[in-house]
Amino acid sequence: MADATLSRWSEPPEFETITVACDGRRATLTLNRPERLNALSNLLMAEVADAAAWFDHQPDLRVVVVRGEGRAFSAGFDLTVFDDEGPSPAGGRVPADTGRLMADALERTSPVLIAALHGHVVGGGLVVAAACDLRVATDDVSFSIPEVDLGIPLAWGGIPRLVREVGPALTKELVMTCRPFGADEALNAGFLNRVVAAADLDAAVDELAESVASRPRAAVLATKRHVNAVTDQMVGTGRSWSDADGLTAALRDPEGRASRSAYMERLIAKKKAREN
Repeated sequence: MADATLSRWSEPPEFETITVACDGRRATLTLNRPERLNALSNLLMAEVADAAAWFDHQPDLRVVVVRGEGRAFSAGFDLTVFDDEGPSPAGGRVPADTGRLMADALERTSPVLIAALHGHVVGGGLVVAAACDLRVATDDVSFSIPEVDLGIPLAWGGIPRLVREVGPALTKELVMTCRPFGADEALNAGFLNRVVAAADLDAAVDELAESVASRPRAAVLATKRHVNAVTDQMVGTGRSWSDADGLTAALRDPEGRASRSAYMERLIAKKKAREN
């Protein structure tokens, strides 16, 4: 994880699980664990929070594109660290709090964040996308929120952010049923700004980023702050500090553990079927 003092440097710091590039007006934050479909480990989430703090110290930065390397934007929380009982590298009370700190850092950072979504956008990956300001997705993207099937609540401020973007009724349905949904439904629900063919994603995101970056910086950033101030009063993302407690309690629930085991068995069976 980058040292906090690096947030004041003009050159992007180096990270282990993400990459950051910046040309002055525009930057890119890339989730860089392609071998794990950019699953969100505690370290990755802490590094995203560090990068968001670094963005705030760049005097001409207006837009940051958030993307995932490889075949997916993000497969969500790294299931291999469910039993990690060590401290959160992002300063949370427990590791379960790191995701909230990451999402809050993304939402608070001054530049406009544009999520470029492709492949799978799962669980915590969807929370990352919801913490961004604008979202462009490929027409074959697949969204899903499997947390309830894993016996845990959707944490990290995911509930208020989804309510803000798609409304309470659809949030309840998607979270409680865990059903996958695609680009068209996400666009119609207001979660996406644009849907494009996979081959056109980079060009569409570049066009949108330049359209924002070419406007006066002070006015653009003030608009982001104004809109966020209004929506925060509506849904209260600040109350999500308690999400970690609910997640920790759910991890100890026997029924949740059984559901988690069944979910993992299904994943293993699907993987073996693909290999055969």
